Amino acid sequence: MRKVVFDIETKNSFAEINSTDPTAFDISVVAIYDSETDDYSVFEEHEFSKLWSILEKTDLLIGFNSDHFDIPILNKYYPGDLTVIKSLDILKEIKAQYGRRMKLDQLADGTLGMSKSGNGLDAIRWWRNGEKDKVKKYCIDDVKITKEIYDFAIKNGSLKFREGGTVQEVKLSTTHWEEIPHASMTHTLPF
Repeated sequence: MRKVVFDIETKNSFAEINSTDPTAFDISVVAIYDSETDDYSVFEEHEFSKLWSILEKTDLLIGFNSDHFDIPILNKYYPGDLTVIKSLDILKEIKAQYGRRMKLDQLADGTLGMSKSGNGLDAIRWWRNGEKDKVKKYCIDDVKITKEIYDFAIKNGSLKFREGGTVQEVKLSTTHWEEIPHASMTHTLPF
């Protein structure tokens, strides 16, 4: 099974777009981990054709808040429909089991004992200041955290998060996470 863990960074913020519609955002970079190559990559908009060729051969897209945010934004750029690829949104799974949302940083701290290297507003500021390498590193760091959290959940059936100085656990039913759908993707691009 080919899995791609991914994250996007945007050029603008919620305050600037004055909307809750994710498609109003513009992407600065997309970072991925590709299980087939065991590599991390980052793509700017002019490199998206390379990204599409990977995503079209993917069995599972893995992200954090990806079904609600990342996939709709990325789909705006894609000439087909990324929603036909099976996706696993870790935040959506947590909310279904635990009853509320939480931040990736809480999970990184509780599960992995680490912190994120910045936040989305930092990435927007870096992008505008021409510090593209900082944005790329930050996005890849978030993909690494998401991948490690995913791997931990698959192995342990739970994730941990820090809240109010204590570490708590969320039990997760991960048995369906890696099931391959029977319908194959209809490829949109000529590969």
